[in-house]
Parts: sequence; structure tokens; C-alpha cells
Amino acid sequence: MSPRVSVVIPCYDMGRYLDEAVESVLAQTCQDFEIVIVDDGSTDAGTLELLAHYQRPKTRVFRREHAGVTATRNYAIGQATGQFLTFLDADDRMGPRCLERCLERFDADPSLAFVSFWVRLFGAESWEWRPTRCDLVALLSECTVATAALVRRNAVEAVGGFDPAMELGHEDWDLWLSIVERGFTGTILPEVLFYYRRRPGSRSAVADRGETNLRLFADRIRKHDASYRRFLVDALCEREAEQARILRALQTNRIEGRAPSAEQDAPPVESTLEGEAVELANLRTEMAAARAQVAALQTMHAQARLELEAVLASGSWRMTRPVRLARDLLRGRRNTR
Repeated sequence: MSPRVSVVIPCYDMGRYLDEAVESVLAQTCQDFEIVIVDDGSTDAGTLELLAHYQRPKTRVFRREHAGVTATRNYAIGQATGQFLTFLDADDRMGPRCLERCLERFDADPSLAFVSFWVRLFGAESWEWRPTRCDLVALLSECTVATAALVRRNAVEAVGGFDPAMELGHEDWDLWLSIVERGFTGTILPEVLFYYRRRPGSRSAVADRGETNLRLFADRIRKHDASYRRFLVDALCEREAEQARILRALQTNRIEGRAPSAEQDAPPVESTLEGEAVELANLRTEMAAARAQVAALQTMHAQARLELEAVLASGSWRMTRPVRLARDLLRGRRNTR
């Protein structure tokens, strides 16, 4: 009998962290899972030695030539047997109740395609990521769904899995956008169930900043052009609201000298402020690019309107009006048969 959940772990030269990730899965309060590890052509001697004879319960290991994280995850999906998938990077950790809490939510609402959660960052940064919405407008504004969110396999397959064209980063954001555009829905559990390691110079750190971030932003707009055209103003309002929220949080923390969470294990004020400041800088960069996109769309709209007005005012348009009326009438009769 197949397990309910397949935990997909791509591994490229991350052997020094892999045991920690796997142990966090084996420690789950829900044990109805399998672990699918794919060695993405590692070259690191320690990783190769570890994976050469890697034996863990409920775990299978596959090896292939280096192809990048998107292609590796897609390959792993093909090897997985579970109804639900979760994508765990080799240097991250699951909280012990992650699978249990997500499956409980799926059981309570079978219409859901994915269940996400709050995330605590550790390593180079220490703060909590607490998104609240995962509808289309929210996802057009920012990625509010964790990479490791539990997702129905059929939803992932419906959109063709991860897009290899997004290899530079944000491939998870693209996946969630594609899934929601297809009419699938999800939810976010308001509790920390996952721990995300932030490393200097990591792939995600590079993708979230500078020229790479802007390139990914442009690629995302091109791919999801119809959704951005329809909801661009709403998405911009979301970004403005988020920017205002972060500014308020920064001001409150600096004035009161405390972290936003009263929990005993809350991150230090300094690290929380650092995370908020980085997020605010990224927001401002993306907002500038988004405003440029709005201006371009407004120009295109104005040009199209002028062209339409010119056609409607032309003599040929007026002369062919009877023909168009006859055609529309004929179509209407056909449609009523």
C-alpha cells in the first residue's frame, strides 16, 4: 500500500545537512510517508560518500546527472508514490507535527489542493515568516506559500510540475501561482511547522535580491501575463499594504525595543529587524518594477483605445455595418438550435 505522503528531497552537495533533514521527517508524529532523495549529480566528496550506502527507514535514494533543482524535483515526482507531495530541501527541517497538522486540514476540507504554514528562519537570519493569504491576488503580489507546503499530487501534475525555465529561483512561487490559476485552492495554517535554513550566498538568497530578483520578476509577469493584467492594481495594493505593515513593525520595534512576538522563544529584536529590513528592501525594488509595468500597460491601453476609435470613425466600418449585423443575427440563430 502506498504511503499518503512522499517527502521529496533533492540533494546537490548538501551531505553535511542531509541527515538533519531526514531525521526531522523520521521524527514526524504521522508516520504515513516515504522519503525520496535524489542526488542531483553531486561532486562534493562528503556528499558522495554519505549517499553511496545511505540506509534510512522509509527512504529511497536515486542518482542522476546534475540537472538543477527544478528538473530534479520533477524526476522525484515521477518516482514518488504518495497522494500528497512535499518538497524538502536537504538543508531544512520539518517541525515534528508538520505532516500531522497538514493532513488533518486536508481531511477536514477535501476541496483543498495544498496546505501551507508559518516558517521560522534560522542560520544567517532568525525570524518568523507569517503569511495569511494564498489566493491569486496575494500570490501575484508575493509568494505566500512555503516550498514545503503539502500539496495534492494531481494538482502538481495538472500544471506540469516545476518549470525548468525558473531554474534561477522562485520556481516554487511559479508553481503555486500556476496551481491557483487552474482553480485549485489552498490554505495557510497559522503556526510554525517548518524551519528554513538561510545561508549566505545560497540560491534563494541570490534570487531574492538585485538583478536576479528583477529578472525573475519580469519572467513571472510574462508567464502569468493574463493574471497580472487582470489583477495588477489589486496586486500593487497588496504590496503597498505589506510595505506599510513592515514600516510600522520596524518603527514599533525600534521605539519599544522588543520583538513583535511575545513568545518565549521569539527571535532577538536585532535579527527580527534585519529580516524585516531585507524584506522591505526587496518590496521596494519589486514595487518600482511593478509601477513601471503599470505605466507600460497604461500606454498600451491608451494606444489600443486610439486605434479602436480610429477604426470606429472610419468610413469602411460604417459601410460594413449591415453585413456585421446580418452575421451576428445568423450566429444568434445557430446558437439557439
